[in-house]
Amino acid sequence: MSKVSPRVTLLTASGVCSLIVLDTNIVAVTLPSIARDLGANFADIEWVVSAYMLAFAALLLPAGSIADRFGRKKTLIWGLSIFILASIGCGAAPTALFLDIARAVKGVGAALLLTSALASIGHTFHDEVERAKAWAFWGACMGVAMTAAPTLGGLITQYLGWRWIFYLNLPVGLVLMGLVLRAIPESRDAQSARLDPWGSLTFSASLLCLIWGLIEANRIGWDNPLTYARLLGGAALLGLFVLAERLQQRPMVDLQLFKHPRFIGALLGMFAYAGCAQVMMTLLPFYLQNGLGFSAIASGLGMLPFAMTMLICPRIGARLASRFAPATMMATGLTLVGCGNLLSAWAVNVGGYLPFALAIAVTGAGAGLLNGDTQKNIMACVPRDRAGMASGMSTTMRFSAIMLAIGVYGALLSSHSEQLLHTSLGSQWQEQVAGIASRVVAGDMPAAMALLPETARGRVQPLARQAFVGGFSVVLWVAGLLGLLGALVVGSFMRHPIPAVPQASLLAR
Repeated sequence: MSKVSPRVTLLTASGVCSLIVLDTNIVAVTLPSIARDLGANFADIEWVVSAYMLAFAALLLPAGSIADRFGRKKTLIWGLSIFILASIGCGAAPTALFLDIARAVKGVGAALLLTSALASIGHTFHDEVERAKAWAFWGACMGVAMTAAPTLGGLITQYLGWRWIFYLNLPVGLVLMGLVLRAIPESRDAQSARLDPWGSLTFSASLLCLIWGLIEANRIGWDNPLTYARLLGGAALLGLFVLAERLQQRPMVDLQLFKHPRFIGALLGMFAYAGCAQVMMTLLPFYLQNGLGFSAIASGLGMLPFAMTMLICPRIGARLASRFAPATMMATGLTLVGCGNLLSAWAVNVGGYLPFALAIAVTGAGAGLLNGDTQKNIMACVPRDRAGMASGMSTTMRFSAIMLAIGVYGALLSSHSEQLLHTSLGSQWQEQVAGIASRVVAGDMPAAMALLPETARGRVQPLARQAFVGGFSVVLWVAGLLGLLGALVVGSFMRHPIPAVPQASLLAR
């Protein structure tokens, strides 16, 4: 077999990662359409996103071990096969439950794809300069995919229907599979650690219990014993995960790193970035459609101010990084994110698109500054021989934060919208309020109004929309204050020196 060009390998691996990023972000603008078509309430819609994120985040660390142990090329083929078949299942889903299950299976495929694609790039490029160029190209591909996702999602939903968001993964996936077979050389890590089933199981179960508790709390009540049991069970399982990792000789997560403030700061920076900025790619289209009444395509185009500043600002950040310390860069990015979310909360209360567009552009600018820096700062704290583990931890932290943020913000949005609707309706139709609020938040106003007598719909509909806007404003206030708190905490942790490890084993920064 002829020698494979490193550039073709890079292009193929970047294409695989771009497909995952596109698929992760393209779904947001379709969620109200899915709710209307499948008769889903807000909890069902949250699971469409969370089932995927849960499987993805829970399996990233073990997927890295699988790719190292059994071969990156083989894992890519298996990942693409699962991803394509699950996409067909998503497109054909007759019910919300079927869609949620297919999305979870798709998350399994995505975890296998991302870890093996990243490992293939790392294995192919050894020279420091060439490796830096390779990761810069990879990052640019991710930025373009993330920027294009909302608009592309809106176009497909408007003209072909939401199911084609998933069906189009079939031809794209098959093309990528052909490229993988030709362009990705097989590689393994002979020293890879054995799989860690107990660590994987406890971590996955912990995330499941936490997100299950957060999403279902609005359906069964926050004072329900089941809610307490799920949330406390999630915390207890997280403790068991830590115990399982302490007993491993070569664990998935090296707990010794948590003795270093700089490493903790870098991880918290990733968590704050994902939970206050990146999650907005999923949440903001809800306001554009449910609050401002935009169509799917208009809401996709409406996300462009966020996406464009997020695409442009990494270049500015790269120049500033040579002049300012990482702590300053991280704190600045999170401050911009916090201020952008607070401005968005103000814009939501003011009404109209223009103030909202300007506000989300600020959030996008902060996200752009953070996007590359978060990963770089985590990797800088870890010896080269554990770079795979560090990459897995970084990506796991990112998607766990997005998933938990959707659970927390979704709970806030649902409960505050319901509370505001209770207040505005007075003593009338109180039994229907929970059902109305759940469907309005999901984006299905006709189903919400169908719960009322026809004579009441004209009066209640503007009140329901107003309640949603009030609930969304609360979410943005909380996200803004958390962003500013994150800037303060991360900035102070990041001022500590990098953990002392042998200079030869430090990952090039």
